[in-house]
Amino acid sequence: MTESSLPRLDDLDVDGKRVIVRCDLNVPLKAGVITDDLRVRASVPTLEALLGRGARLAVCSHLGRPKGKVVDDLRLAPVGRRLGELLNRDVKSLGVTVGDEALEACASDVDVVLLENLRFDPGEEANDAGFASALAALGQAYVNDAFGSSHRAHSSVVGVPQLLPAAAGLLLAEEVEKLERLLHDPPSPFLAVLGGAKVSDKLGVIANLLERVDTIIVGGAMAFTLLAARGLDVGRSRVESDRIDEVRHVLRSADDRGVEVLLPTDVIAAESPDEGAAHETVPLERIGDRMGVDIGPQTSAAFAERIRSARTVLWNGPMGIFEIPDYASGTEAVAVAVAAATKDGAYTVVGGGDSAAALKQLGMTDSVSHLSTGGGASLELLEGRDLPGVAVLRKKGESR
Repeated sequence: MTESSLPRLDDLDVDGKRVIVRCDLNVPLKAGVITDDLRVRASVPTLEALLGRGARLAVCSHLGRPKGKVVDDLRLAPVGRRLGELLNRDVKSLGVTVGDEALEACASDVDVVLLENLRFDPGEEANDAGFASALAALGQAYVNDAFGSSHRAHSSVVGVPQLLPAAAGLLLAEEVEKLERLLHDPPSPFLAVLGGAKVSDKLGVIANLLERVDTIIVGGAMAFTLLAARGLDVGRSRVESDRIDEVRHVLRSADDRGVEVLLPTDVIAAESPDEGAAHETVPLERIGDRMGVDIGPQTSAAFAERIRSARTVLWNGPMGIFEIPDYASGTEAVAVAVAAATKDGAYTVVGGGDSAAALKQLGMTDSVSHLSTGGGASLELLEGRDLPGVAVLRKKGESR
């Protein structure tokens, strides 16, 4: 199945209709203030395109993990205010998701209605048919632009599009297209840079990429499970002991396919993962009774050199505890190298989540070919899975 089978906005008759738009507005909030509006800004092109074609909108999203209950700190009103500023028009934020008040607002001539946090209703995460039906009753068409949520089989992602004419938003279609380019004849050498805390989160991606990549670079805490699997002493670094056998199998598969796996040779070793803890840069063999919190300068230089020579780069996950300035140099070195490769004409894709946060922290969000808005969703797609929210739209495309 190819990305081209996704029904697009142009395939949808929206003039004079209320369109339910599932966005990913799951932004970080601190005391009711948005601290990073990347996802809100990413939703604007689709919303403007629909408004430009005569649609009225019922925008919906989740925020945080309220677990089916109303949590005042997770209301979407602050997001509605920011959305109104970006669209330069009034956004009516509701205090409810479905029901009479929502039906009345959606039947009015208000251009943009923002429904309350979908996850306040337990029916959302349960993919409850009744909740999906109540949502679908608010409009005459549906658009999914929430790539970051499309790996979840929730009511607003898979239930509603089964009940209404449906299409992919601009963001969702672009995400699928840009990420699938990595799986279909990417220019060689193709290099994957993987980091973050848990190797268990990335084993599926590694297994699927082994058939495509030339080199895999591994940093972050997950590198220590791979180093331990190779029989090396990693001190008190985080190791997922229950995954050692799986990791050994992956490493053997990489050897069998001629895929090079590069791991840290020096690290910043700290007494604890906390800011201000005693730490020093040492070769891995001198880590002692400490834990690795970042890759060392020798490793950073080696990784950067390989990244700069690649023609295709996937980066997902930081090289250390980048939120702490003393442990951020490895992640910064990778970011600079990926940006340099992009400038030299390489196709570079950075997964969402912590990698996106690191790029933002460094002021480098515009320095890569594609910065994904979805962490978990991008990983699942790169594992070769068809995301539930994408699969339901493809099915719609086939039945046209």
